[in-house]
Amino acid sequence: MPIKSFRGNTPQMGERVWVDDSAVVIGDVNIGDDSSVWPLVAIRGDMHSIRIGARTSIQDNSCLHITHASTYKPEGHPLSIGDDVTVGHMAMLHGCTIGNKVLVGMSTTILDGAIVEDEVIIGAGSLVPPGKRLESGYLYLGSPVKQARPLSEKEIEYFQYAGLNYVKLKDEYLAESELISKNID
Repeated sequence: MPIKSFRGNTPQMGERVWVDDSAVVIGDVNIGDDSSVWPLVAIRGDMHSIRIGARTSIQDNSCLHITHASTYKPEGHPLSIGDDVTVGHMAMLHGCTIGNKVLVGMSTTILDGAIVEDEVIIGAGSLVPPGKRLESGYLYLGSPVKQARPLSEKEIEYFQYAGLNYVKLKDEYLAESELISKNID
């Protein structure tokens, strides 16, 4: 697994984390227990911090980055992702804050300073502009994103299912890796 230090910061992994061999995790990154990082993901905490909670899945080809501190934005924008979050394939998350129990649809872009509260679904292909706040309990769609409707009870229950489903899947990948390692030794 390509884990790279940068400027004295080495990525920190919680218990039972799966990072695919084709993914890259660099710098000031902390990934919580039972989370998964799938093929071709780039997580680059080179000039600010990235924090990813427990039971969170970052799916294939997603790109996670930050906004560095500068004269333009003295404090910059770290990237923070809560627990039980599913980040769909090819998502771009840049210097934003994502709460707990969130589904980020495939090919969604969330930009600097945006805040996604807990229990939110963002539809595939959406654009969350800089500084936008997405209120808890709603489905958001579009480019730029707009509040579509309140989430149903079934959708809210889905957050728990999705998180646990990816925990089980990454556990299978971890078991396969351990089996392969034993056979090579």
